[in-house]
Amino acid sequence: MPMHSSSHTVLRLSPRLRAERPSAPVLPSSPLFDSTKLLGGTREVLIRHGGEVYRLRHTRNDKLILTK
Repeated sequence: MPMHSSSHTVLRLSPRLRAERPSAPVLPSSPLFDSTKLLGGTREVLIRHGGEVYRLRHTRNDKLILTK
């Protein structure tokens, strides 16, 4: 008589199905901001949140970095 060590089943997607799976959708209730408008033509902006000030920078490598 076979013994089962666990009661759950593991499903594995084939590589073809994994490649076709869509990325996570943007929720309609989430606002979308264009970074160029958010930065207003500058390379950085300061954001006040909960009594703290954060810095959002646009780097030379075209990345956005948020620091406290």
